[in-house]
Amino acid sequence: MSGRELSRRELRERIFKLLFRIEFNKPEDMEEQKELFFSDEENCAEGNDADYIRGKYDNIIGKLPQIDEWINEKAECWTTARMGKVELTILRLAIYEIRFDEAVPASVAINEAVELAKKFGQDGSSSFINGVLSQFA
Repeated sequence: MSGRELSRRELRERIFKLLFRIEFNKPEDMEEQKELFFSDEENCAEGNDADYIRGKYDNIIGKLPQIDEWINEKAECWTTARMGKVELTILRLAIYEIRFDEAVPASVAINEAVELAKKFGQDGSSSFINGVLSQFA
């Protein structure tokens, strides 16, 4: 690792990747998953960056029941159970930022979520994400 600080986009992408793991692991296994995540060279982060990623991840996990309830209320004809795991994870991150993270303007949260969908989602993911998040802005 070069020791450089990560950009906001890089931080958000790492939070997304860590949050994505909850779809494949039991809650009691997530502490170990966090350690495995940071030991992967592709995801490594140091100092303040690692603290930021861990802290935001923990905050999102703490609000997950509320966030999922909001998604189920606002995503017309969709539920969290029916959504793709990538799209659901992106929505969870973005909705957390819109509703709970005062440092991130809603427009930035939406734009960054759309960019994550373009990078990690399927065709149409970015439009779906944008449509659902417009209900929260």
